[in-house]
This record gives sequence, C-alpha cells and structure tokens, in this order.
Amino acid sequence: MIKEFRDFILKGNMIDLAVGVIIGAAFGKVITEFTGVLLKTITAIAKVEEVGAVMIGVVDVGPLINSLASLLLVGFALFIVVKAYGAAKARFEKPVESGPAKLSAEEKLLTEIRDLLKNKP
Repeated sequence: MIKEFRDFILKGNMIDLAVGVIIGAAFGKVITEFTGVLLKTITAIAKVEEVGAVMIGVVDVGPLINSLASLLLVGFALFIVVKAYGAAKARFEKPVESGPAKLSAEEKLLTEIRDLLKNKP
C-alpha cells in the first residue's frame, strides 16, 4: 500500500495539474484586483469630471500589489516543491543503464575478430 501511494504521488501528470490549479488561483486573484483597480479608476475619473474636483489618492493599488506579491511567493514555493519532487522521483526511480554493457575477455576477442573479418578485402 505504501508503494502504491508513492507511485501515485510521484506521477508527473498529477503534479503538473496541481501546480496549474494553484498558479491559476493565484493569477486569478491578480486579475480580480487589477480589474477592480481599473474600474475604480474609471469611476473615480468620471466622478471627478462631474464634480470638477482634483483627483488625488483616489485609487488604492495596495490590494493589487499584495496579490502580485502573493503570486510571486506562491510561484517560488511551488518551484521549491517541484524541485524536491524531481529529486525524490530521481531517488526512487531505477537508474537506466546507458551505453553497452561491459564485455568479457572472450566477447572482446570475438568482436575484434569480427571487425578484422569485416575489413578484410
């Protein structure tokens, strides 16, 4: 059961989906704050034009900056989690053998003979 859980956790598609959902939620907050600031600015400009007053400090961009900082922090935290995931996956996966296997002395000799026969006119 532990092995099955480990295999489930280490699936790449699940990690990609989770990262996408989390980043999407954080980005959604940024878009919501941006549109809020934009609409507040437009309505404030319209009201100032009607009244003829001076527009100073009407638009509050604090929530927008807060959501941008939150997006950056969430992105950095996810980066660390994905790096740890990659290290854990590499640790638990069996290494793939690369290159030809070491040949015995007899196999080396037979390979040399084969190569000599190939090159013979």
